[in-house]
Amino acid sequence: MGLIRSIFMTELLKGMKLVVTQMFKPYVTLQYPHVKHPIPDGYRGIMSLLRYEDGTERCVGCSLCEVACPSSCIKVVSDEVPGQPLVRYAKEYYLDITRCVFCGFCTEACPVDALAMTKVYEMSVYDRRELMFDKAKLYELGERYLEDGKKFLMAHDMDDGTLYPQEGLGDNRYEFPPVDLGHGGQRPAQVGLTKAAIEREALEAEYAERG
Repeated sequence: MGLIRSIFMTELLKGMKLVVTQMFKPYVTLQYPHVKHPIPDGYRGIMSLLRYEDGTERCVGCSLCEVACPSSCIKVVSDEVPGQPLVRYAKEYYLDITRCVFCGFCTEACPVDALAMTKVYEMSVYDRRELMFDKAKLYELGERYLEDGKKFLMAHDMDDGTLYPQEGLGDNRYEFPPVDLGHGGQRPAQVGLTKAAIEREALEAEYAERG
């Protein structure tokens, strides 16, 4: 039997038959990078930082993402918002892409949906230092790929109700209680660092001194 296969080259003929049958079928190979395959909303690409609709930074500097990261590629330096001793924000935020395993644990740990994975996966650079992302770079990615970040959180059921407030989507997992700053009244806590919040606190302190 082996001699017959060697003489008639049956294995070669089977291979040629497969090639001929595939020649008349539609192409399945994409001409990358000119043509790219559509990526699902739940894809875990480069991480980004998000803001609220009014431009407020979502990140409150709790460092839960840093603790949840299995590869220790996240570093968060938090600080108090000037004039608001009960409110914190991320003064510095660093992400080492060379160590990231794209597991998404950081996004799941975040209580305010400040983190979202994008669909960006092309990260070839000549200098590894370019893959050390700081806070400004991560917010830039978040603004550039905002819709991808929102769709990622929706796909993984992590919307806290502030991603698409006009549609009423989200289950409002986290509600921040009112904060009493000792002025005789309560108001909702300001999350993140906002210029308007700082200016308002300064005006309230000035009026309190005059009164």
